[in-house]
Amino acid sequence: MAMVGLYKIRESEQMFQCLENNIRQGLRTHGEYSLTDALECMIRAGVKFQSFKVENWFDCGRKETLLESNALLLKKYADQSIASDRFENTVIVQPVSIGAGCVIRNSIIGPNVAIGENSTIDYSIVKNSIIGAYSKLYDIVLDDSVIGSDTNLRGESRSVNIGDTTSIDLG
Repeated sequence: MAMVGLYKIRESEQMFQCLENNIRQGLRTHGEYSLTDALECMIRAGVKFQSFKVENWFDCGRKETLLESNALLLKKYADQSIASDRFENTVIVQPVSIGAGCVIRNSIIGPNVAIGENSTIDYSIVKNSIIGAYSKLYDIVLDDSVIGSDTNLRGESRSVNIGDTTSIDLG
């Protein structure tokens, strides 16, 4: 059993009353007003909570499980109709998700790749990766990588994990 941080609260009025009461009393945990404290207040007031089974739980704070979650969701929900001929001299290996406004040329994309909107990929191979919006990849081979939004990356083969607004030339 684990608390995964997902709640369905029918007694929302009671929850807001407890939150307001905690704020009025200055009741803080680790210096913050906590939803957990409000839930505890609701329990003391007699509200019953019920657990439910979660089929899958991935700790998306780790690159490996984030990519695993991405692959699972792509297999389940990705638009399988994305055709290779939509992009110049490019092969699409499903499942993939490609955001609106992307320009992809001379590349192999997939499987298990999610690309954010308005990204540009040229002369690259990308598999099992997440690419943020407004990113530019050129002449690179990526596998098991997470690339933030508004990122420029070029050259060599790598497994990388880089944040937003980054520019790296590996060439």
